[in-house]
Amino acid sequence: MANPALEPDLDKPDQSGHEFAQFGAGCFWGLELAFQRVDGVVKTEVGYSQGHVHDPSYRLVCAGRTNHAEVVRVQFDPVVCPYTNLLSVFWGRHDPTTLNRQGGDVGTQYRSGIYYYNETQARLAHESKEAKQKEMKGKKIVTEILPAKRFYRAEEYHQQYLEKGGRSGEKQSTRKGCNDPIRCYG
Repeated sequence: MANPALEPDLDKPDQSGHEFAQFGAGCFWGLELAFQRVDGVVKTEVGYSQGHVHDPSYRLVCAGRTNHAEVVRVQFDPVVCPYTNLLSVFWGRHDPTTLNRQGGDVGTQYRSGIYYYNETQARLAHESKEAKQKEMKGKKIVTEILPAKRFYRAEEYHQQYLEKGGRSGEKQSTRKGCNDPIRCYG
């Protein structure tokens, strides 16, 4: 029997004409909030993808036993929000030159990745990586660009974590266009 974790993400967006995109850039909380603020993003979910274990838990992923990345799956309206807008948010939200880490978060689950749903997304992802590499002045980008594998939604307490107040209980704005600083752990 085939391993469902290795299969493509076959979920469909809630509305016809919308698309999915999947990104990994360290801890998923801050990245999710950044995408929530983008015009044309209609839904975000945090979860796990690109691993080899069916239906992983946060505990298993953090233990380094599943090879999953923490990802944000973005549902967006490409008429309002071109995929390139999402790529700009992705590149601006993390350091794509650090392998399997972002700041103090270390492990393969924190790797940098763009996980595409169609060939247009793949092409645009590669083009954006090439453009970003030119800006990096000698530092090599380690971002992987791969087809999106099955998405496993993270536990409910992780969903919209910073919008709900995070550890400190201080809610952060998801208002479209908001530029308030994102506090990942509070």
